[in-house]
Amino acid sequence: MATGRTHRPATRSRGIPEATVARLPLYLRALTALSERSVPTVSSEELAAAAGVNSAKLRKDFSYLGSYGTRGVGYDVEYLVYQISRELGLTQDWPVVIVGIGNLGAALANYGGFASRGFRVAALIDADPAMAGKPVAGMPVQHTDDLERIISDNGVSIGVIATPAGAAQQVCDRLVAAGVTSILNFAPTVLSVPDGVDVRKVDLSIELQILAFHEQRKAGEDAASDDGAPAPAVAKDHRKGPDGDVPAVMPA
Repeated sequence: MATGRTHRPATRSRGIPEATVARLPLYLRALTALSERSVPTVSSEELAAAAGVNSAKLRKDFSYLGSYGTRGVGYDVEYLVYQISRELGLTQDWPVVIVGIGNLGAALANYGGFASRGFRVAALIDADPAMAGKPVAGMPVQHTDDLERIISDNGVSIGVIATPAGAAQQVCDRLVAAGVTSILNFAPTVLSVPDGVDVRKVDLSIELQILAFHEQRKAGEDAASDDGAPAPAVAKDHRKGPDGDVPAVMPA
């Protein structure tokens, strides 16, 4: 196993807006699909449609990469795959640890897309002694007592937290103290981290709640169109939820 820390390569990404960085994986996914079909070039309009953005935004995003395409030809698919992969830091191997091997953690461990996208699951870690040594996705689960050693031995700088909410902050603190500087958090809680540590939160319940809100709006619009009454106006009332104002449907 490798020893020591994995140092991040110098990157030009500091000059790229965060909104553009967030769209680069969408472009890469669409381009990879084109590459797998041996498509040599793609127009900005075709690629934008595949990525779910408008073509003007795509061209602006690519201008930050120094890619402008060729009029009448479009963009070279293979070169863009390489260019975006390099910008995202995916041209090197990133060892990742997953902490919390319950149903969600096990599902993440079994996800086959990590390796093809520049990530290697270096270790699976859980606090339950009964899980120690149990194979999940072909890897033995290791106990949290060994977390710091595992991170050091594998040069890990990215950690995935899939623990219950009550354990997430303590796990986060240990990851950060051991040298992890990027965390993907699936636990339903907000983590507190020091400057220099990046956290991305994935909360499935919040995403479902947002979808429910839109479903409610669509149902209200459909009902209004059926009886000829105007659709209800969406406004904010003064109730507070865990994330601030709760949108409410108020009579027009």
